[in-house]
Amino acid sequence: MLDQLLNNLKPGQRLVLTLDYQESGASITPPGPIGPPQPPSSGPPPLKPTDATYKPVDLLPFGKTLFLRDNPWNQDISALPVHPLSDVYLSSLGPAMPVHPDFGVASYGAGIPYNVVDGKQPRVPVAFTYADESDPGPYPIPDGAWIEADTDGHVLILDKDNWVLYELFALKIINGQYHAGSGAIWDLKINATRPRGWTSADAAGLPILPGLVRFDEASAGFIGHALRFTGKPTQNMFIPPANHQSGQANTSLPPMGLRIRLKAAVDLSRVASPKVRAILQAAKTYGLILADNGTSGYVTGTPDIRWNDDELAELKHFTLAQFEAVNTGPAISSQ
Repeated sequence: MLDQLLNNLKPGQRLVLTLDYQESGASITPPGPIGPPQPPSSGPPPLKPTDATYKPVDLLPFGKTLFLRDNPWNQDISALPVHPLSDVYLSSLGPAMPVHPDFGVASYGAGIPYNVVDGKQPRVPVAFTYADESDPGPYPIPDGAWIEADTDGHVLILDKDNWVLYELFALKIINGQYHAGSGAIWDLKINATRPRGWTSADAAGLPILPGLVRFDEASAGFIGHALRFTGKPTQNMFIPPANHQSGQANTSLPPMGLRIRLKAAVDLSRVASPKVRAILQAAKTYGLILADNGTSGYVTGTPDIRWNDDELAELKHFTLAQFEAVNTGPAISSQ
């Protein structure tokens, strides 16, 4: 049939064929549309910086401590001796610096959020800038994970079924893949620390979530662990359980992992807010642990729509002059 049509063509004529696919018992499938190749998947959805809608999952109902009760984070240090260099360290931090709540309602970006997932959350690979001091993973990053709304880009993920904490620093999505500065995985059922000299998602090589001020604990009136705080400048040594330094060779500066506590003589009876009183009592009983370089006296917590920023401002009535450094052990080097 085709040969006959071709033989009957006159000069200048051309043959145009139209193929019509018909269904039959053989079930012919027509070809797909012809066009440019489709772009590959763009990867995971964007990370979500904390905003005024952020309300974390309360952890108290799980009935578990973050790490064991005898972990240094959960240690009562109210009776430990004052560090011999207490006055020197507090002087370098700035005695007049107020205790500042670096958290609150998330509309202005303060605080470090956390994500809670179950044991079935898929694990995904993450590439690291500091891969030699990072746990390779994979990490159970949920789609659209909450991320700290500033340049540090912390992402914290708690696997509530396995009670394992995953923490990432400077997480980004680049060319459809997760990239982070560093990452650490913490089994909260034991008291293991990082290898000596290793960083984590924090400068001191410490976990972040166990030291955050959380709304559920403060509103319950009791915080049973030490709190994370920042200070600067710091020295190039650290006090365990810290494992990493990010400072300079000056022994008059506080090392990472230094623990300070609100002095026992400080009267909390006139503190109007029960939540603020719970935070300050934790500072007396469990202390503050120096975990990162930053403005001195900034205490880290979770952003939460339930906080009242005016209420938290009562913390600023107290200064570092009302604190003392605690002797929890010698400062050591990374070597």
